[in-house]
Amino acid sequence: MDLKLGDRVEMKKPHPCGAKVFTITRVGMDIKLRCSGCGHEVMLPRARAEKGIKKFLEREEAAHE
Repeated sequence: MDLKLGDRVEMKKPHPCGAKVFTITRVGMDIKLRCSGCGHEVMLPRARAEKGIKKFLEREEAAHE
């Protein structure tokens, strides 16, 4: 799965605050997600993050390809 910084994703399970939308803030072996509801940051292993993503809401496009 092609994950990029700034992508907004909807997860299958909601955060305890009730929001399902997260923004990707770090990409690597671990993926850092920021909750759109409360701003809390969560770090997940890449495999678990990819499995939990339901759909992409906004894709960060590469500038000046």
